[in-house]
Order: sequence, then structure tokens, then C-alpha cells
Amino acid sequence: MANLIEKRVQEALDEIRPQIQADGGDVELVAVEKQTVKVRLTGHCAGCPMSAMTLKNGIEALIKERIPEIKKVEAVQ
Repeated sequence: MANLIEKRVQEALDEIRPQIQADGGDVELVAVEKQTVKVRLTGHCAGCPMSAMTLKNGIEALIKERIPEIKKVEAVQ
């Protein structure tokens, strides 16, 4: 079950990745722990003041829409 959720999360990240890369950043999946997805923002996203909005309004919104079992997405170093 966990591998299926990870695969679905990765597919969602792959869907949003081109938009993030267009601004010089990237996102990578670190872990899926229970109902929380942990991602790492890299490139221009790392340390960008807008990265919190990108995380919540972009990445988290898409993942929660595609995978309702996920309740939270958080950025890790």
C-alpha cells in the first residue's frame, strides 16, 4: 500500500515539476510517512521567500487533490 501511495505522490510531483523548474527550482520526494509527504525544494526554491506558497498552494494542493489519503506536505532539508 505504501509503495502505491509513493508512486502516486511521485506522479503528482512529476506533473507539477515543469512549472517549478521553469522558475529555476525543483522538488524531490524524500519520504511518505503515514499521511504526511516530505519533500525537498532545491535550486532557486531553496531559501526563496515564495517557496512556502509554492509548497502549500502548488505542491500540497495538487498532492491532496490527487491522493486524498495525504493530509500534509512539508519541506525538509
